[in-house]
Amino acid sequence: MYYTYILKSREKNWIYTGYTSNLKKRFEEHNKGLSKSTKPYRPLELVFYEAFKSKIDAKRREEYFKTTKGKRTLKLMLKGSLND
Repeated sequence: MYYTYILKSREKNWIYTGYTSNLKKRFEEHNKGLSKSTKPYRPLELVFYEAFKSKIDAKRREEYFKTTKGKRTLKLMLKGSLND
């Protein structure tokens, strides 16, 4: 399985979108500061993920969430989770 996921910084108004084949391991790497793009925004919380059978589908969904329309969709879908 492949996962598209959304992380939210607990201290700053910032979200991160990614995809992986091992969600638990990747989430731990982000919170340990092993990812350059998320290190300054720690601690992070997982607010959303979707599972896909295909890597291509997970990557396509990640790319969509990084577009303006995709960000709008996320803000509507996760209104409560992103405003906590």
